Amino acid sequence: MRIVIAGAHGQVARRLGRLLSRRGDVVVGLIRNPDHRADLEDDGMQPVVLDLETASADDVADVATGADAVVFAAGAGPGSGPERKHTVDHGAAVLLADAAERAGVRPYLLVSSMGVEQARKGTPRGMDPVFAVYLQAKLRAEDEILPRPALDTTIVRPGRLTDGPGTGRVTLGHGIEYGEIPRDDLAAVLAEILHARKTNDVVEVVSGPTPIEEAVAALP
Repeated sequence: MRIVIAGAHGQVARRLGRLLSRRGDVVVGLIRNPDHRADLEDDGMQPVVLDLETASADDVADVATGADAVVFAAGAGPGSGPERKHTVDHGAAVLLADAAERAGVRPYLLVSSMGVEQARKGTPRGMDPVFAVYLQAKLRAEDEILPRPALDTTIVRPGRLTDGPGTGRVTLGHGIEYGEIPRDDLAAVLAEILHARKTNDVVEVVSGPTPIEEAVAALP
């Protein structure tokens, strides 16, 4: 498979890139900072410097042409303000969808977040306002991308991410209780979804008892 990952230098994306490369996939990683090229090459990816906050859909489509799937794993990051939540977590995700449509790539895997449905009611009492904007941006991206008939979109909403070692076991499904998940396990779930060619679903994932391969195979 040839897979294009947006936000390829992120913590989850690098783990995903390494997993896919080890499986023999060709992984193209979109990065904003040219200094990150060497890291991606070490991970087995092919880096492409392309800033999704300034690039056009045609620019991204040129890279996505011929891909078997695209993955949006980019994020403005915890230190960013509300403006970049909108330009990255929403705007760049939609840009990648536009590009995938133009390139004729149907499978689109979007990494979102548990809790985004809270954003439909504004800012919940006691929630950090910047985090609320993050959830709003993620939800807007989901709402704009999922209905597109030219795409086969899968949205994965992980719980709170940790740096602990992966266990290879998760709870994956709908309406599950909020929890944590190691980034290692989230990356493994994403890789398995891509290889199992699971599409057109919105699922949540946290640590749990089910082996990842079995959990993904049980999806519709």
